[in-house]
Amino acid sequence: MRKPKFTLVGAGPGDPDLITIKGVKALTDARVVLYDSLLDKRLLAYAPKARKIFVGKRKGVKAYAQEEIHELIVKWAFADGHVVRLKGGDPFVFGRGSEEIDYVASFGIEIALVPGITSSTAVPASLGIAVTQRRIAESFWVITGTTSERQLSDDLLQAARTSATVVVLMGFGKLEEIVHIYKSLGRGTTPVAVIQNGTMENERKAVGIVDTIVNEVQVSQVATPAVIVLGEVVRHSQKLKNVFAELKAKEALQMA
Repeated sequence: MRKPKFTLVGAGPGDPDLITIKGVKALTDARVVLYDSLLDKRLLAYAPKARKIFVGKRKGVKAYAQEEIHELIVKWAFADGHVVRLKGGDPFVFGRGSEEIDYVASFGIEIALVPGITSSTAVPASLGIAVTQRRIAESFWVITGTTSERQLSDDLLQAARTSATVVVLMGFGKLEEIVHIYKSLGRGTTPVAVIQNGTMENERKAVGIVDTIVNEVQVSQVATPAVIVLGEVVRHSQKLKNVFAELKAKEALQMA
């Protein structure tokens, strides 16, 4: 009988090289890996001894309900020993990691936690966007675009009233609502970046201001999964300076 153990591992923002060493060690020791959709499958090679079970969801289609995932963790922990739950980003940033821990703990199973690099900061950073910057943004908000009621979080309205950088996860389908909120507050010139598959080889991006970003997204053919970044820090990215220069030139031509 192997001792039942559960390790919750954050896989990072997308690039498989951004998983932590501790996360790799947990996968190497795993007997069962339950993994999500937004993961580079090359990470599974770190778990040669493990049974791999896909439990993710995409566009509302779920392989397993959350309650079924809880049950699978407990089932395989008692049957095979070490179960690793591999989740994208950091499991404690809109990842429902605490729910899984609470359930598993009620069975007396040993628990280990391996935080991951969250996409809320890593994806902007991959484009040279610092979510905080002296004299520009003294704080940042990380907001879910889709609450448990499938609505845009009410926190966005509060955040949009500040000078803080706002990062919206799981909010691509709510982009027009986000734009409407910023426009209603007179913030149509706020810089925005929408980044699909951030940190990965197939990354796409659309960059503009609130007034133009919906069109920029269509032109750039950006789609979900995407991270939305709003704030003056976007304009100050070294990697995006040419983009904003081109946008300014276009605007000047239109006004001429």
